[in-house]
Amino acid sequence: MTSLNTLPIPRVRPAAEAHEHAWLVESRHPTSEGVVLYVRCTACDTRRVDVQAHSQTPPAALSGELGGVTPSVR
Repeated sequence: MTSLNTLPIPRVRPAAEAHEHAWLVESRHPTSEGVVLYVRCTACDTRRVDVQAHSQTPPAALSGELGGVTPSVR
């Protein structure tokens, strides 16, 4: 028996398959803050802007991840 006052159970859609990005530097430019890197994921074409303050430190993300497509499942 069902009630007229019940709500349907919400269906949670699974998030798009997450993957670890493999960043490829497309362009780099020296600035007063360090070297700015424009990078792209080789699998899904997501782009991001990073900055590398010193040549001995890893780059840090300046922007969020932009664009891209869901990688195909193989």
